[in-house]
Amino acid sequence: MKVSESNFSRRAFLNTARAATLSLCASPLLSTMANASLREKKGAKIDFDTGPARTGFVSDDRYLLHTQGARHPESPERLRAIHRQLKSSGLDKKITPIAPVIDPLPYIRLVHSEAHMDRVRKQAHDEAICRLAVSGALSAVDAVCSGKVRNAFCAIRPPGHHAANNGEFGFCFYNNIAVAARYAQQKHQLAKILIVDWDYHHGDGTEWAFYEDPSVLVFSTHALYAFPGSGAADKTGSGDGEGFNINVPLPRGADDRAIIRAFTERLVPAAESFQPDLVLISAGFDAREDDPLGDFNITDAGFAQLTELMMTMAATYANSRVVSILEGGYNTRGLALAVESHVQALLGA
Repeated sequence: MKVSESNFSRRAFLNTARAATLSLCASPLLSTMANASLREKKGAKIDFDTGPARTGFVSDDRYLLHTQGARHPESPERLRAIHRQLKSSGLDKKITPIAPVIDPLPYIRLVHSEAHMDRVRKQAHDEAICRLAVSGALSAVDAVCSGKVRNAFCAIRPPGHHAANNGEFGFCFYNNIAVAARYAQQKHQLAKILIVDWDYHHGDGTEWAFYEDPSVLVFSTHALYAFPGSGAADKTGSGDGEGFNINVPLPRGADDRAIIRAFTERLVPAAESFQPDLVLISAGFDAREDDPLGDFNITDAGFAQLTELMMTMAATYANSRVVSILEGGYNTRGLALAVESHVQALLGA
């Protein structure tokens, strides 16, 4: 989807974002300060307890059938643990179920080649479940954009943010969030999409999908030294997309303060300039403390703060539209607790 220079100036975006970043860097900000700043924009009054049913939840037992072999870290137990925790906490009664019902094939083709799809058919245990994951993300976008719910969390698998056009990569087959962004643009005519990725691993597939596209702002925090080894800070997009890809690599042991500072100093000014119509989150919880595939120390409270920041941003610019899509997280108990914290924040609890 192309956005005309007259409606959305790349130069204006870059200049405004740089100026805002300089002013923010004068003193470190906590997420609460960023939230207060965003509420003041345009006189916005934000009340997370009003409007339609607050939070949708995409789930389907067929997601449990996907497997990549015994003892693989991306296992069905990840979703079972999430379901147990939401039931134990009582949150399962507060969320609105969303079924994955949309045929994703026409929209997968907006991102992936036929050759890639052929590879996935050969590589996946059941390619239909990979498509079902995309369907779940699209169904959440529909529910949010139609006003059925204000925001949604997709408990889907396999994950997607590493998927480009070379078959399975990093446990990912189809890029769920990239297809969701294209779907929102085509089906719901939303011009500007913000994708935020807080997974421990860089979402190289998502970067690939939008690297030359000024209509999708991609923001990522991650470990540069970890798989897949991409996500350098100087990878900022190319052509019309220059400046619309923001990578913020974090050091070993990055904690709540480090990631919240990255969001407030880099994302907040960029979002102010970009003003997205929809916020999509690649919600990877392998950045959480004690994850076997990561070495960050983000706590459940930290994920809640990040979620609240995204909600405030969406309320300010995007009519409160947020769709969060599960990516990584391999300590199943830790993943379940982080998702509980994330969903509580989406509910405004």
